Amino acid sequence: MSDLTVVFRSASDIEARVVRGLLESHGIESLVSQGSPRSIFPVQVDSIAEIRIAVRPEDADEARRLIDSHRIDPADGRVIPLRNEFAALERRIGYTFRDPGLLEHALTHTSRANEDVSGGVIDNESLEFLGDAVLGFVVADMLFTRFPRHSEGYKSKVKAGIVSAASLARLAEEIDLGRFVLLGRGEEKTGGRHKHAILADSFEALIASIYLDGGIEAASVFIVSRLGPLIAGAGDQAAEASFTDDWKSALQEFLQASGRGLPVYRVASAEGPDHRKRFAVELVVGGDVVARGEGKSKKEAEQLAARQALSHLRDDAPA
Repeated sequence: MSDLTVVFRSASDIEARVVRGLLESHGIESLVSQGSPRSIFPVQVDSIAEIRIAVRPEDADEARRLIDSHRIDPADGRVIPLRNEFAALERRIGYTFRDPGLLEHALTHTSRANEDVSGGVIDNESLEFLGDAVLGFVVADMLFTRFPRHSEGYKSKVKAGIVSAASLARLAEEIDLGRFVLLGRGEEKTGGRHKHAILADSFEALIASIYLDGGIEAASVFIVSRLGPLIAGAGDQAAEASFTDDWKSALQEFLQASGRGLPVYRVASAEGPDHRKRFAVELVVGGDVVARGEGKSKKEAEQLAARQALSHLRDDAPA
């Protein structure tokens, strides 16, 4: 590092990663090391080791300016934490991360990772997989406790509705999760922050990040806080029906009652590898496309399209 200038020092791996990302987003290449030039990342460091970020001498002034502009209080040269860009989300979910990097990872959509030429950004697909498992376990435990005498079929039906993509997307909307998801430029332009598939996947990844940061107890507290009211109301028939998320049947009944023809569902696209294929379905009523849904299966995409269509058609119906 003799020919480079150190512009940042910290004992925090997370803080160093944030700073390096900040510099690289502004076109400033950097070198991260611990103790000696041979300890270049990625490595695990303990909490007391000093991590250094160095840049070319001609970039040093601009690098310091960028770092200072993101400090909480740039009054002196102390190493202080950068602003937490996800503080508002932490308040909404009622959980503060010890490792904010896990939260950032959970919110990183594959479109953002694909645009990172350095290869250092990892998307949230693995966390989504883990979150799905944690969510399923906690919900199964909640249903077992609340409905010990109900059949396995009943509990499975309720669980399927609660953890469906449509349900998780609604829960994500309640905490405004789409506002915080890190998207690529293309996905941003096409309204990715409001796509149910992205919201549902990000919600599962969020659960996984809480689990990894605080353990199963912290994850359970969050899941119960968001899904508990749904399960609490599962005893009455109306609530039970809502868990099925059978929007297709509800739409068909609505159309028949209003004297319209039956809906037609057609696959608009099927993209991605076989194990992670995404389907887009258009819903046609009377020859017009009235809604569009996306999901991991044709059935899921059809249900989301039916839900959207039912909402629009009800809003347009005369009082």
